[in-house]
Amino acid sequence: MNTYIENLQWRYATKKFDSAKKISEKDLKILLESMRLTASSYGLQPYHIFIISDPEIRKKLQPVSWGQTQIVDASHLIVLANKTEVDADWIDAYLENIGETRNIPLEALNEYADFMKSKLLDLSPEEQSAWAAKQNYIVLGNLLSAAGELKIDTCPMEGFEAESYNEILGLTDMGLSATLVAAVGYRSAEDETQYYTKVRQPEDQLFTHL
Repeated sequence: MNTYIENLQWRYATKKFDSAKKISEKDLKILLESMRLTASSYGLQPYHIFIISDPEIRKKLQPVSWGQTQIVDASHLIVLANKTEVDADWIDAYLENIGETRNIPLEALNEYADFMKSKLLDLSPEEQSAWAAKQNYIVLGNLLSAAGELKIDTCPMEGFEAESYNEILGLTDMGLSATLVAAVGYRSAEDETQYYTKVRQPEDQLFTHL
């Protein structure tokens, strides 16, 4: 656990990546698995994750990402997109997955199914989309921690035009909307930000023990 905290101290929002350094397939798989295993509300995972290495796509995304160089210089660009609507069929497909994975008859899951549907299907599409988008922040947290363990640099980003991302990546037709972007790779020696002292609230201001 000491090394985990040390690695959190080590990581920072990288502003300039070394475009010549690429993440290995082995390490990339670990990052993807850390996202796949992330906790989500009801375990539903109401999102889809895009791993973009195509330089042409990334060139299109840079102007709608406030021109940030991380978009094109990082080894990979990860786009977290939330489902914009949740319907009964999607929940039923999730329950079928539970049944097959755990060898449970679907009838035994009826009560759980009714509970989820009662909580989610009565929400407006806007509320469903907002609920789904929140789940992506949990995914991002796991990605940042896993990358830190591997000494892979990251830059979580909200500075982009979601509607433009949706258009360029065709997300709207998939029932998705871009929530977050994370550039992953290796810091450039020219990135002055890496030398800044990390600034966080002190414990006595951040935590209250009751």
